[in-house]
Amino acid sequence: MTAIKHALQRDIFTPNDERLLSIVNVCKAGKKKRNCFLCATVTTERPVQVNVVKVKKSDKGDFYKRQTAWALRDLAVVDAKDAVKENPEFDLHLDKVYKWVASSTAEKNTFISCIWKLNQRYLRKKIDFVNVSAQLLEESVPSGENQSVAGGDEEAVDEYQELNAREEQDIEIMMEGCEYAISNAEAFAEKLSRELQVLDGNHMDLAKGHIKALQEGDLASSRGIEACTNAADALLQCMNVALRPGHDMLYAVKQQQQRFSDLREQFARRLASHLNNVFVQQGHDQSSTLAQHSIELTLPNHHPFHRDLLRYAKLMEWLKSTDYGKYEGLTKNYMDYLSRLYEREIKDFFEVAKIKMTGTTKEGKKFGLHGSSGKLTGSTSSLNKLSVQSSGNRRSQSSSLLDMGNMSASDLDVADRTKFDKIFEQVLSELEPLCLAEQDFISKFFKLQQHQNMGTTTNEAEEMDGGILCRSHNSGVPQAISSEKDMIRQMMIKIFRCIEPELNNLIALGDKIDSFNSLYMLVKMSHHVWTAQNVDPASFLSTTLGNVLVTVKRNFDKCISNQIKQMEEVKISKKSKVGILTFVAEFEEFAALAESIFKNAERRGDLDKAYTKLIRSVFINVEKVANESQKTPRDVVMMENFHRIFATLSRLKISCLEAEKKDAKQKYTDHLQSYVIYSLGQPLEKLNHFFEGVEARVAQGIREEEVSYQLAFNKQELRKVIKEYPGKEVKKGLDNLYKKVDKHLCEEENLLQVVWHSMQDEFIRQYKHFEGLIARCYPGSGVTMEFTIQDILDYCSSIAQSH
Repeated sequence: MTAIKHALQRDIFTPNDERLLSIVNVCKAGKKKRNCFLCATVTTERPVQVNVVKVKKSDKGDFYKRQTAWALRDLAVVDAKDAVKENPEFDLHLDKVYKWVASSTAEKNTFISCIWKLNQRYLRKKIDFVNVSAQLLEESVPSGENQSVAGGDEEAVDEYQELNAREEQDIEIMMEGCEYAISNAEAFAEKLSRELQVLDGNHMDLAKGHIKALQEGDLASSRGIEACTNAADALLQCMNVALRPGHDMLYAVKQQQQRFSDLREQFARRLASHLNNVFVQQGHDQSSTLAQHSIELTLPNHHPFHRDLLRYAKLMEWLKSTDYGKYEGLTKNYMDYLSRLYEREIKDFFEVAKIKMTGTTKEGKKFGLHGSSGKLTGSTSSLNKLSVQSSGNRRSQSSSLLDMGNMSASDLDVADRTKFDKIFEQVLSELEPLCLAEQDFISKFFKLQQHQNMGTTTNEAEEMDGGILCRSHNSGVPQAISSEKDMIRQMMIKIFRCIEPELNNLIALGDKIDSFNSLYMLVKMSHHVWTAQNVDPASFLSTTLGNVLVTVKRNFDKCISNQIKQMEEVKISKKSKVGILTFVAEFEEFAALAESIFKNAERRGDLDKAYTKLIRSVFINVEKVANESQKTPRDVVMMENFHRIFATLSRLKISCLEAEKKDAKQKYTDHLQSYVIYSLGQPLEKLNHFFEGVEARVAQGIREEEVSYQLAFNKQELRKVIKEYPGKEVKKGLDNLYKKVDKHLCEEENLLQVVWHSMQDEFIRQYKHFEGLIARCYPGSGVTMEFTIQDILDYCSSIAQSH
């Protein structure tokens, strides 16, 4: 939602001079769920206009567009439906009653709270809030808060004060420089009045109320902060007054300038000290929530901290322009402190994620939460001792960690991978808004969005921690060593220095649990990188996730390489039939899993490249095993495994493997035919030899009808050979052949009946060939086989059923 809010602000509201304050994802109650967003906005120009804007995706779904806008003053009633129970429904009474259903109750409550605050601040007419929890209706800033805490409009009391010696001397010098100072005292007085106007009014005369605010104004309350801000701005205006030539030599002017300088130094010191104390105090308050957030695998929300500090944003801008040293010190202290706070939060968060990935509550008890900070006592080395596999073994061992009843191993794999995918997505979903919110805060609080690159060279720079800011050796004037985005990114790198190594450790653990997890990580990480780049391609989040994506891609490539290596190293038993090779079955598992994971994924190209490498290795190593097989005929190994490959590719419809699918089918068909012909051989061996002799005579030039006159091939010899193959013997031979084929083939692929039917067809083809030769070479002899084609069909059917 944070990324969407950034995108809407950038694409829709900034061009319209509006600021987006709150957003809720909704759909109309009782209708098809066509989601849109309701946005609460204010104009950046005065007088401020408050609107509720409906935004939805375009029909093509590639961008958002503004659909409807209502002025907040036209809103009569907000009905939250239930003040006690969680309920995502709410109504807005505008020109008519609009009924909405929010995507979550939390989003609805945040939106309604924002509407209430806007109503309190900007509208005289109060909106009626019905069925709304009292906790959502917090006290807003009173309208009088915009006024100064110390009245800048107090009348100054004119008191007579005798001139001191220095003032008398100054007046004498001025009189000497004016010809009519004595002769025309009235004109001289008018001249003095005109030239000393610079000291009057709001030029070099700071109101007593502003002075009091700078010296002792309350920097902890909203009213006090506003008073101090106004006073600081007034002081800056006084110090920057353009003096006429010679006025800077006046003692009164010098005295006032020194007084302003002292006030500035005093207030800058007081402001810096207060903000440093705020950093420390906010850290203590934040620590109390760490334990609960860690257990729930969520990161603490820093929004309250940011909200409170942003009240000082204008004062930080003042400090940046008036006392850069203190501004620079605050920047460094903020980074030092926040990096420690975030490191503690993020490390605890990742420890819990690792426990959830690797074990159940029983295992997790080894890593119990202790203390208010939620510190995990288990270490990463202890986590590695859990029952997880080595990187060389793909199979997940999570069956020993999950109480999954009597689930099969494949079911356990699916359950573990689904659990891992959800945890990994949760981790990325928590990190993304955390980084975006901190980056947005840094930009606003330290006023970096208005900082321009001043082109300092490296030799002129004196680096501050992290290489963020620098100072010229000669002038002492602070200059930028990089662009605004680079400065923000460098601050983010210092603050979130632990994110990248923690993510890499989590990825290594996921890969160790099951190398197939790299598929999930590649898809999820790619999507989050794509989202981050859409918001800001050069941001810390985009760069960090991009770096981690390189590691994930490397693990994915390693997963593919390991599978290929396992194919090359496969060994088969010399005493048992081969059947479906392990790596063929694992390719099927990999492809099915990959297709479900990479559906509509941005990194589909990576998977297609992996498929090409894997299928090439599968083909090569199936043939290698077939050539080495001693127990199972080569044709059977090829036929069965390529039949499985063809079936897998046909079912999954992998477009980049269409050529391989056709090749697998051809190999299966060729080796099926080869095996049938080889195994069937010549079941009527003597009859085969007899007719081979007949065909040889015909080939030598003897006419077919004259072959029967050859002594070795006359009718009597033919009848003698035919009598050796009565139907009973033929059936017995076919039965032995069936048993032989059954021993060769594996039950898993279930090709026995396919092969048997092909053998039946081949036998019938041979039978018809013999019949044709008898008819052509022994016409009218009345000689026939002692069994018919129907007998062959009956024999084959009976044999198949009996087994």
